Amino acid sequence: MQPISTRIKERDRQAILRSLRAGVVPGSGLQHIQVGRKAEVAAIVDDLAQVEQGGAGVRFVIGRFGAGKSFFLNLASVVAVEKGFLVARADITTDRRLHGTGGQARALFAELMRSLVSKGRPEGGALGPFIEKWISEVTIAVCDDDDDGTAVAAAIASKLRPLQGLVGGFDLHTVLLKYFHAYQKGDEDTRQAVIRWLRAEYDTKTEARRDLGVRNIIEDRDFYDYLKLFAAFARIAGCKGLLVCIDEMIVLSHRLSSKQARQANYEAILRILNDCLQGNVEGLEILFGGTDEFLSDKRRGLYSYEALATRLQQNELDRNGVDLSGPVLVLKSLTPEDLFVLLMRIREVFARGDASKHLMPDEGLAAFIDYSRRRLGEDFFRSPRDTVTRFVGLLHLLEADPSMDWRSALGQADAVTVEPSKSAEADAVPVPEADDLVHFKL
Repeated sequence: MQPISTRIKERDRQAILRSLRAGVVPGSGLQHIQVGRKAEVAAIVDDLAQVEQGGAGVRFVIGRFGAGKSFFLNLASVVAVEKGFLVARADITTDRRLHGTGGQARALFAELMRSLVSKGRPEGGALGPFIEKWISEVTIAVCDDDDDGTAVAAAIASKLRPLQGLVGGFDLHTVLLKYFHAYQKGDEDTRQAVIRWLRAEYDTKTEARRDLGVRNIIEDRDFYDYLKLFAAFARIAGCKGLLVCIDEMIVLSHRLSSKQARQANYEAILRILNDCLQGNVEGLEILFGGTDEFLSDKRRGLYSYEALATRLQQNELDRNGVDLSGPVLVLKSLTPEDLFVLLMRIREVFARGDASKHLMPDEGLAAFIDYSRRRLGEDFFRSPRDTVTRFVGLLHLLEADPSMDWRSALGQADAVTVEPSKSAEADAVPVPEADDLVHFKL
């Protein structure tokens, strides 16, 4: 391991430690604590390379709670951003899902657009800056003396013309031209109206027609069509493509009480799967994160929908989980060796890369892994979240009390000694070792 003191920012350090202590995935600095998952990351990198060439892909990242699904999705997002992709992320809830009739799909689309990340805006909210950057590049490429913007508007219209064959392409063309003219005139209200439209935040067509002159808005039934449209626009605007990460898919299978609602969402997944696998989409990669119950439960999960069960069936001849060519990526449990390296990385982050400030030696890391194995049992191998949360808590404890030794800390956490009652201790009568029977009196 190389020292990280010159590479990690204090902001990233605090984000990592606070997130791990709470049992959630850090929003930044993932490269400092990433271990394992080499084959799975390589599979995603291969997918992104195909998307960059005009293809599309879909993956189901499957693992039990705490196995690292959200971490893996975040890691895939970081890789995609570094490669020049736009990335959108959202979690499924009962009010945000792939299909709905009461604004649920529109709410999911809005969340994806609000969370949009680019290389220039890694913290999110990249939609407006991304459009402005593209308009600026087109303006510079056209000419410097186009005072009225006619030539630039013509160039923008020419570049967007291929989108008019897609659902919503004409409306997107119209609102982006509106954005350009508003950008040129300094009309902030119209620019914000365009962003609202792109985020599916208009509730009525009347309001959108009044503000922007378009007759349509993004509705529930348009969710996937507009994802494809925006992926195509991202490529026109100079990006490699669009990566969409949708987590907490277990909500669809086990928290929707209506069977009809589940089936409608599974039909939406089937449409996405067919389109991406058959090559009907360009520049789009979608990652779904869910538990093994979401996938394999034959009563409520994806396997309950026959068309999806046949497409997502894993290779029955692959007993070691090495075939990653299918759409399902099952995250394997981290080995004890991987966990040891992970704890070393967390220790490095905690000490800011200064080995003299390590609160525990390597011997202590091994002892903590053994302690976690005994306390968590089988869950120790399946879910690294609990182990990591406990370890960060231990480091904070050792930092708060420098006089405490890590051995005593693990001893206190391992077992609580119950003091015998004083009366029992006082009344106890020593029993000779040679006696088989003793006398007692009530």
